[in-house]
Amino acid sequence: ILGQNAGIASFGGPVKELSLENFQTVISVNLVGPFLCAREAVKLFKSQTPIVGRIINNGSLSAHTPRPNSVSYTTSKHAITGLSKCLTLYGHAFDITCTQIGNARTPMAATMATGMLQPDGRMMPEATFDVAHVAAAVVHIASLPPDVAVPHYWLRRLHSRGEDD
Repeated sequence: ILGQNAGIASFGGPVKELSLENFQTVISVNLVGPFLCAREAVKLFKSQTPIVGRIINNGSLSAHTPRPNSVSYTTSKHAITGLSKCLTLYGHAFDITCTQIGNARTPMAATMATGMLQPDGRMMPEATFDVAHVAAAVVHIASLPPDVAVPHYWLRRLHSRGEDD
């Protein structure tokens, strides 16, 4: 099993102000690192008898609903979805899962409680959910029998009741 959760969030400003260094750093950590690990995992899985294995790539809901000023992060996480889909072309004997996580309460998401820039320009707090739910989902996926595939898995906060759970 290869579980990939690499990620740095860098909101480098509007695309016209985004530095190439920022873009390359985020792509390197969020995409190139997972690619290199997946490449080695595929080699290992293919060398085994029987050929089995599972790769769980943590993408982000940002790949489908980008935030303002998130070109680097959103591009990298969208590419993780593409990487996961491409890996399935080579990994018919093993499972590739791309999880799409949104607003899990992690240090990277700490600013969500105080406010995130919205597409209309307003700053609004966003509800989060306990990262233990993400861990439970990943453990469940990892524990499935090798002949069961989970190509995509979305996990996000459904709505806010005024408090985080």
